[in-house]
Amino acid sequence: MEGPVEVELEDGSVVTSDRFRVALCTCRRSRRYPWCDTSHRDRV
Repeated sequence: MEGPVEVELEDGSVVTSDRFRVALCTCRRSRRYPWCDTSHRDRV
């Protein structure tokens, strides 16, 4: 996705990223959830 991006989480809170390009985390392993930080690569 290309930014800026706003995402509404399950609890109703909204997080924003003003980065040019972002990736959403779908595995929930990211320390920066909902933004992907490639943590999924460390676990098999």
